[in-house]
Amino acid sequence: MKPEPVQEFFSIGEVCELTDLKPHVLRYWESQFKFLNPAKNRSGNRVYQRREIELIHLVKQLLYTEKYTIDGARQKVDEFRRGGQVKGVAREALTAEAAATLEADLEQLARILEGAEAIPAPNDTTAA
Repeated sequence: MKPEPVQEFFSIGEVCELTDLKPHVLRYWESQFKFLNPAKNRSGNRVYQRREIELIHLVKQLLYTEKYTIDGARQKVDEFRRGGQVKGVAREALTAEAAATLEADLEQLARILEGAEAIPAPNDTTAA
């Protein structure tokens, strides 16, 4: 059996899901960070590549976690780029966000197991 191909391109909706950001935030960031410049398909829709998603995670960490301003985040990313570190730092930001999400999920699971929190209802989209 052949392994599934790795997805190379992502729609803005998929990127929103992966980054937990709203489309208007991504569009605004594109105007503020020149390195966030997704290609557009024939229909004019944004098409993001993996490296752009990593950069979005980095920008998100700088703005939301480290509390940089837009200008400060732009300068910090430029600093990383000049030092040849942007790829590694962007991956670290992605790993840190994944770890934080996992930690929050584990804490919620512990509260459920202790009976302190109700079990969340599954998102059943198949029900008619």
